[in-house]
Amino acid sequence: MIEVRELTRRYADFTAVSDVSFAVDDGEIVGILGPNGAGKTTTIRMVTGFLPPTSGHITVAGHDLVAEPVRTRAEIGYLPETVSLYPEMRVSEYLGYRARLEGMDGTAARKAIPEVAERCLIDDVADRIIGTLSKGYRQRVGIATAILHDPKVLVLDEPTVGLDPKQIIAIRQLIRNLGSKHTILLSTHILPEVELLCDRVLIIDQGRIIAEGTPQSLQQQWVGNTVLRVEVKDAPSGAPDVFGAIPGVGAVGTTGEGRWQLDCEADQDLREPIFRAAVENGWTLLELVQETASLEDVFVRLTTHEQGRDQAPAAESPGVEEVAS
Repeated sequence: MIEVRELTRRYADFTAVSDVSFAVDDGEIVGILGPNGAGKTTTIRMVTGFLPPTSGHITVAGHDLVAEPVRTRAEIGYLPETVSLYPEMRVSEYLGYRARLEGMDGTAARKAIPEVAERCLIDDVADRIIGTLSKGYRQRVGIATAILHDPKVLVLDEPTVGLDPKQIIAIRQLIRNLGSKHTILLSTHILPEVELLCDRVLIIDQGRIIAEGTPQSLQQQWVGNTVLRVEVKDAPSGAPDVFGAIPGVGAVGTTGEGRWQLDCEADQDLREPIFRAAVENGWTLLELVQETASLEDVFVRLTTHEQGRDQAPAAESPGVEEVAS
């Protein structure tokens, strides 16, 4: 549904995005994850046609964005990081205005507006002035305008930024529901969002894609050895030697009285042999937990740099959009 090949964006002698290539299949929810300044927003703006690339190719729903910009943009619904709404308009009036901008005739607009209002849970505020709405509701109005013309692709840039926890939960649930009908490309720096919403993840840093895969595959690929936490009642002195003798167990570190951390070989589940060793020795096992690496572990490992690296400039010049998000 989306194909990006060798996408690059330069600002004078600074390269904001360098040789980025990826694809999003029909019906997928793919997250672009990266720290602030990584190049996420620059990539999103090029994919949506709001920022021309220095080089590279973008195809959406089979249409080349450069060769067929109008037709390609018609297949895209875009929610920017900062939603621009007219606060003096009512929600229904604003949706009607946006429908006209999308080229929808009156019949299509009258049919679509109540449908998207219901899908985005804003039908109860349709007659309210936008300026009186909470930020969570305004974000839903922004999403409603993005799907108003029923695009095949939905591109969301930091959709939950600045929301309170209750609003974040509501927007995430809305995105999950939208994923059943739209292909979604989601940009964020919020790790739980990616794990909860995305089928696949692209980790971008310093303008390049440095890792790609499902959250689970990235955890398995980058984190390394498995760690087990073990606690035994009455702290038997010989326990570390017994656990260390189990095939696949490496270092055994003490974390407290009767508590140990076992560094085990990757891709091995040693909980059963450890349990059996405790039973054979007559020990009461109080805890046996295999620590699961999180996407946060992967993210920190891949995006932590030494001090002194060059930092991206904030913008090309005064009045120009930030070159990285």
